[in-house]
Amino acid sequence: MRRIKDKELINKYIKLHNIEDLFNDNIRSNLELLFFSKRELIFRDGGQVEYLMFFVEGKAKVYSSLKNGKLLLLDFYKELDTLGDLELITNDLASCNVEAIEPCVCLGIPLKTLKNIYHEDTKLLNFLCSSLGKKLKRSSRNSAINLMYPLESRLASYIISIGNSNSKVIRFDETLTIISELLGTSYRHLLRTLNNLCDKNILMKENDCYTILDYEKLEALAADIYK
Repeated sequence: MRRIKDKELINKYIKLHNIEDLFNDNIRSNLELLFFSKRELIFRDGGQVEYLMFFVEGKAKVYSSLKNGKLLLLDFYKELDTLGDLELITNDLASCNVEAIEPCVCLGIPLKTLKNIYHEDTKLLNFLCSSLGKKLKRSSRNSAINLMYPLESRLASYIISIGNSNSKVIRFDETLTIISELLGTSYRHLLRTLNNLCDKNILMKENDCYTILDYEKLEALAADIYK
């Protein structure tokens, strides 16, 4: 993580996302810009949380580490999602991993600054409550996708969720073993499913990446998209 205090750049992101009224003067003076590289862990399961963060650029995936060593996909975070809100309220350690899918930028407020004042700031508190509600709704929906849809649909949804709208090339940064864990399946089943999508001319494998040949079919196959 790289952190800077650049008032001009901070104000640029605040105006870009129309959140000028969200921060009072005391909080605004403590805002920092936090930069994360692709694949960097923003939160680590069981780690200390130092900031309340507001996503202003980029995308990250959220997954939990189970006691049996497996991983489980929970959610995706993007612009204006918040991180650290639950930990601020409960004073707990991070309960999941948050990993940058692409370079990410967050507005960060040190939790030690907020501990004794956030409950008096109605605008910020309402925003955090709304954000928590939206994440709970998304998490429930994503859990339903994990339980109720076949792997082909879950994989299509995952590819769309991690993809870049400006590119049809999908390059998996993780091993297929990790992806199979995130999607709750075996490596062999995942490989068969990827090959089936290639046989259907939806994907095409090229060296270490896949190209989307038919985005509409992939989207139709996904049905519900991880959000």
